[in-house]
Amino acid sequence: MKENKYDDFSFFEQYGKMSRSQKGLDAAGEWHVLKGMLPDFKEKKVLDLGCGYGWHCRYAIEKGAKSVVGIDLSEKMLQKAKKINQLDGIIYKRMALEDVQFTPEIFDVIFSSLTFHYIQSYDMLIGNIYQWLKAGGRFVFSVEHPVFTSKDSQDWVYDAAGNKSHWAVDSYFFEGERNTLFLGERVLKYHRTVGTYLNVLLKKGFKIVEVKEPVPSDEMLKNIPEMKDELRRPMMLLISTEK
Repeated sequence: MKENKYDDFSFFEQYGKMSRSQKGLDAAGEWHVLKGMLPDFKEKKVLDLGCGYGWHCRYAIEKGAKSVVGIDLSEKMLQKAKKINQLDGIIYKRMALEDVQFTPEIFDVIFSSLTFHYIQSYDMLIGNIYQWLKAGGRFVFSVEHPVFTSKDSQDWVYDAAGNKSHWAVDSYFFEGERNTLFLGERVLKYHRTVGTYLNVLLKKGFKIVEVKEPVPSDEMLKNIPEMKDELRRPMMLLISTEK
């Protein structure tokens, strides 16, 4: 399934209003943890799968990467990336991740942020990534946490007064499609267990270096009161691997 919701005008407009869209990496709640999982980029050839606005592409170049290829299916995303994050050494390409082809062992670092839960063929994609990566190369990615994706609703359970009562986890072991509401639109995602995310990596030959379930930084907790709810359940899963 190659859904391209981000090229819908109303959806893309709402996405553009998100803090992480407007302010970049420092406004992303997971960034203070994720950046510590990234390898040295100096003189590295980097691939960003699902690059969006290109914030991570910019970061890699600013940290000394030799080149970065940013892949995204959304034309609107790439137009924005070329406008605000076009630096020497970055090439943006529009295509579905399932259709990407590269020669073996061409990249030193492969990265993906909050994209794989939109991809049905996770197993195939991980196999491709292993082939594209040089020996000793690093593959780091983030996804929505399986505790977050298990139910279609992907929302809190509220009490009679409208307060957030708890986060329900249901159908956790039933992997597959989730038709959920995001930014006021119906979006198709794919739920997998933590075990599936990790075991496919091991099966394809990766060594798992780190697994993190980030919580907001102290600064975010202080300045954004609603962030305290992010301490009640994991929203993201970050994984660092090595070939």
